[in-house]
Amino acid sequence: MDDSLNGFTGFANKGQHSVPRYVRRDTGTYSDEPLQFDPNQLQDISPLDRRWAWVEIDLNAIKHNTQQIRSRIGRERRLLAVVKSDAYGHGAVRVAKMALNSGADYLGVATISEAIELREALINAPILILSQPPETAIPLLLGYKVMPTVYTPDFAIQYAETADAYGMDAPFHLAVNTGMNRIGVRFDEVVTFLQQISFHRALKLAGTFTHFATADESETLDFQRQFKRFVQAINAMTAAGFDPGIVHCANSAAAIRFPETHCDMVRWGISLYGLHPSSQTRPLIDLQPAMSVHARITDARFVPMSEGVSYGLHYRSPGSVKICTIPIGYADGFNRLLSSKTDVIFQGRRYKQVGNICMDQCMFEVDLRSRGSYRAREPQIGDEVLVLGRQGDAVITLDDMANTCGTISYELACNFGLRMPKVYV
Repeated sequence: MDDSLNGFTGFANKGQHSVPRYVRRDTGTYSDEPLQFDPNQLQDISPLDRRWAWVEIDLNAIKHNTQQIRSRIGRERRLLAVVKSDAYGHGAVRVAKMALNSGADYLGVATISEAIELREALINAPILILSQPPETAIPLLLGYKVMPTVYTPDFAIQYAETADAYGMDAPFHLAVNTGMNRIGVRFDEVVTFLQQISFHRALKLAGTFTHFATADESETLDFQRQFKRFVQAINAMTAAGFDPGIVHCANSAAAIRFPETHCDMVRWGISLYGLHPSSQTRPLIDLQPAMSVHARITDARFVPMSEGVSYGLHYRSPGSVKICTIPIGYADGFNRLLSSKTDVIFQGRRYKQVGNICMDQCMFEVDLRSRGSYRAREPQIGDEVLVLGRQGDAVITLDDMANTCGTISYELACNFGLRMPKVYV
């Protein structure tokens, strides 16, 4: 009789005479009964021992980047750390705690679930949802003390009614549309909007903000138009007797380039993670990338000349090379558009990634011929490889990858953080 399950047979069937690690005997004696794995001990096996691919997050870089902007805006202004999308793939809870400990005052997220994760991690700082959630989320906003963005009267009134029923205030930030045309009350309709909703005693306008569409562009005409409209809206609110609360409009690019936009608070997004919103900001501030991506070689083999590698066999071996496999693919954020167009770093040297990047794996080529000052490396299974980051003089950046893919570093950072375990250093 075959006692196997999906190809795995019990230790007892293999003549084992000692109790392996991670197993237990219910009887406590060495008998002929099959051993059983101990679920508690299995859970203790590290994520890095389950799969040889991981993301490292340098929390000191988060601290450095927070302090960089704090030194620019001074202590009199608030600093909001944007930790939406799991802190752009870096891990929201750990990043939020480090940012708050390094000078941030507020946290910004995109969804109520992201806010709840922070609250359940015992983070008590003010949290702003940077868009208006559905009305069905209002009990969660109040229960977890999370401020929403508001820009429709129906939501505002329902939010206020629910808060009032529980004897609570309903604080919110008003989004002003100054030209991006994504969300918000149009800049020249702000006073009318507030007059529609201000009768409700529970509503408390805690802040007013807008978002720039082109603060990272070299051409500043549209940016200047948006900023002028925002100032116009704030002045109109004040003249009509409305206190705008915390006034904020500067995203990372504006915070770095345009000090006049700092207002009462700055929203520190992509640059919190050491990434520049554009080439315009590079000479202006010192940022340290927090994310690096690592893997270990799972296969290393000689591939004869002209034989192909990976799906489609678009790459052919030139001979005298070793093809190494690492367990990271496009499901881990290693974009398929990078196939045969990027490198990895092994022992301080860049090597070509070859063949199509697969869902869970990819390959790279190591030339085994020594010539001149070049001395060949001899990769082995288990050796560590750097997919993103710096090792000695060799460096691969998210900007490099993004330029190759025709996208932005934000997208790639978020994707790298989705499936692989995170290690904080």
